[in-house]
Parts: sequence; C-alpha cells; structure tokens
Amino acid sequence: MTTNTATCESESKVEIVKKTYKYELLEDVHLALQPPAGSKGETLYTQGSFKYFHYGCDGHSDAGWGCGYRTLQTAISWIINRRSGRTAMWNVPSIEEVQSLLVRIGDKPARFVGSRDWIGTMEEFFVIDSLFDIPCKFAHVQQLNSEQVLKQIREYFVDYCGLIVMGGLSDTASKAIAGIHLSQTAGCSLLIVDPHFVGVPSSKQQLIERGYVRWMHSSELEGSAYNLCFILEK
Repeated sequence: MTTNTATCESESKVEIVKKTYKYELLEDVHLALQPPAGSKGETLYTQGSFKYFHYGCDGHSDAGWGCGYRTLQTAISWIINRRSGRTAMWNVPSIEEVQSLLVRIGDKPARFVGSRDWIGTMEEFFVIDSLFDIPCKFAHVQQLNSEQVLKQIREYFVDYCGLIVMGGLSDTASKAIAGIHLSQTAGCSLLIVDPHFVGVPSSKQQLIERGYVRWMHSSELEGSAYNLCFILEK
C-alpha cells in the first residue's frame, strides 16, 4: 500500500451553474441500510447529507463509462452540505463541467470535453481540490481487505466521519465507501454506495434490494486492488 496526502493548486476556474433535475435525487441512501444482520459490533457511517448520483440521473447518457463522474458528484454533494453556512453557495458540476475543469487545470487535452472518456480516483481528487481546496489522502492498495487498509478506513471514519471515493484497478468501477462495520465474530464489512444504477430509483429500499447500496464483507474483497481518496474535510 502506498499513501500520500495530496494537494493540487490551480487558479483556473470553471463556472458551475445551478442544476434542475427531472426528479428529486435520493438523499442519505446509506442511512437506510442497517448493520449486517446478526453481526453485533461497531458501526460507523458517513456523517452529513449527500445525494445519490447515478447513471443518467441528470439526463446525460453515461451508462458504461460515467461511474467515476457520478461518485465524484455524490462526494461533492456531501462536501457542499458539510460546508453549509461556512462558504459561498456551490453547485454540483455536470459531467461536461467536470471535463472542462480538468482541461482548464491542464490534466486533460481540449478534446476531453464532450467525450465519453472515464475518470478515475486521481481526477476526482483534482476536481475536489480545485473547487474546494481540500487536502486528501490518496492510497493505492493491492489488497482492500488487508488488516492495515481496514484499520486505516476505520481511523478515517473515527476522525472525519467522511466519505471515501475509490476506483477499482481490478473491476475498473468507481464507488464510494459510506461506512464500516466491525465485529469480533463476523469480521469487517464496508458500506458501498454504487453509482451504476440505471433508471429512476423508486426508493432507497429498491437500491438496497438491488445491491447498489450494500455491505460488502472483507471476504468479498479478496484480491481487490483499488485507489482510495480519503477526503479530509471536517
């Protein structure tokens, strides 16, 4: 595992306009999920509200390539709510606004705007830092379920109660971690918020039943390599 606390400085700004969505995005989907059944122990959740962004939620057809953007949008909605009353009004950027920002800071070429190119955890960090000037700890882990990594995740939830964005090196999929459960008898589980849902979710329960909001036991993460971005926002 390699970790570092990253910062990205840029004076370039992209205007993020206020959005109107066709339907109300679900909020705090992670809190609808109870701790793993029959597993007593310590449960830590992301504190502060966030909206659930997923494929096509704003009318932009991004199924198959847009999961990194959607995880980023979910994280940004959390940051905005966390900073409510302490900063100027912010809006969650669209996919094209994210692309424009990455071009403006020099991370991507001009052709990137309007493309179907995906983004990973590092690009998500660049956007977060450029918009909010937040330090993040970036970790490349070859084994997500290693004792060292799970300890680091628990310590993050104890200290920050935040949201972790992650990009899969094995499954090439972006997700967020919105909680951790530790049991002396059943082991450790991570609460995953998965943006790959397509359509209009009818309820938080539907997302749970279909596995887009779920507990993943550490045994399911065997051989899973990921890049993790710990957002250090209190």
